[in-house]
Amino acid sequence: MNKIPLISAVMSVYNSEKYLNEAIQSILNQTYTNFEFIIINDGSIDNSLNIIHEYMKKDKRIVLISRENKGLPYSLNEAINKAKGKYIARMDPDDISLPTRF
Repeated sequence: MNKIPLISAVMSVYNSEKYLNEAIQSILNQTYTNFEFIIINDGSIDNSLNIIHEYMKKDKRIVLISRENKGLPYSLNEAINKAKGKYIARMDPDDISLPTRF
């Protein structure tokens, strides 16, 4: 992977444990691999943070910001400000991306 990612995938998570595994895995399974995956844990009180931590152990492209709940617009702007990629790929925790999305 290049030092600077071409794509920054951004996702805000709030109590999304039901679908989160599939959403994260669908991004990590992209055929194009020069990306970072910025995940904002927006104050989840379910198992979302633990799920994210498990994926972080397996994939260094994941960048986690975890803090109290501030809402979706704030979280997405925070992730975009942190992004290093030339392009932003928006993701929701209850969505699945096809492998060739990037």
